[in-house]
Amino acid sequence: MNDYKIPAQTRIGHVHLKVSNLQKSLDFYCGLLGFDKMMLYGDQAAFISAGGYHHHIGLNTWHSKGASPAPEYAPGLYHTAILYPERKDLAAILQRLIDAKYPITGTSDHGVSEAIYLNDPDQNGVELYWDRPKENWPLDENGKLTMFTRRLDIEGLLALAK
Repeated sequence: MNDYKIPAQTRIGHVHLKVSNLQKSLDFYCGLLGFDKMMLYGDQAAFISAGGYHHHIGLNTWHSKGASPAPEYAPGLYHTAILYPERKDLAAILQRLIDAKYPITGTSDHGVSEAIYLNDPDQNGVELYWDRPKENWPLDENGKLTMFTRRLDIEGLLALAK
């Protein structure tokens, strides 16, 4: 069983989140972050995407309508990571968040990527990030990947948003 490897082309297709209020979640993911609403499933669920894909994120209230956020110190989803194609795209969403005065919970430079962290209306963690080109990823003296968490150059990033 140890010899099986998942195909290298495999990708995470979508994430499906339980939310307490569908409209608040649509306001966040579509209104603020800019996803497209692809389909509503009555007043209980929605499917949203970037670029016309059937859905990257599903949102539903089937078991969670009006519920409180999940406890912080319990098993579950840590965050959903949304990968932007270029650094300038990350800069644009950072400027949008700042302009909207939306709370940002953190920012980091991980060597392989630059990231902005926030929570959606149900306190689900959201990471907005872009990957540096693979040839620029930090490696140790043995050629092994060495990710880290350092201060994000917010000023340099925001300069791209202008």
